[in-house]
Amino acid sequence: MNLLFVNILCGLMFSFIIGATGCSPKIKTDEAIPKGDNSMVSLDWDGTYKGTIPCADCQGIETSLTLNKDNTYLRKTKYIGKSDIVYEKTGTFTWNKEGSTIILKGISNEPNQYVVGENILFQLDMSGKRITGSLADSYNLRKVQ
Repeated sequence: MNLLFVNILCGLMFSFIIGATGCSPKIKTDEAIPKGDNSMVSLDWDGTYKGTIPCADCQGIETSLTLNKDNTYLRKTKYIGKSDIVYEKTGTFTWNKEGSTIILKGISNEPNQYVVGENILFQLDMSGKRITGSLADSYNLRKVQ
């Protein structure tokens, strides 16, 4: 009888150990939150950035982009030599998975992505690639204090 009791007790303990380790809660991680050192977590990126972007049929596009900590933006553009109208666009932006680039939501027929650097935004082309060539620096917006 004692041997039967010991076998049952051992079986129950074995089942408990296997069940307890197999049912441990899984820790969920959000893959969308960038980890490590990147623009989103390391730079003081909020603020207003300004510059004049090249324009095919005008003297340039005077651009002001304000980024807020709550991931909202205000973009103002004025086509120099064409009109005095200042076009305003507001919306939200998201970060890419690396935490280095912002994407302005609500803008689809013109460039809407910027690599965030120290006090500078580098406008990307329509396919999300860095602009190269002799005019590359003309596609940068600099932070104003």
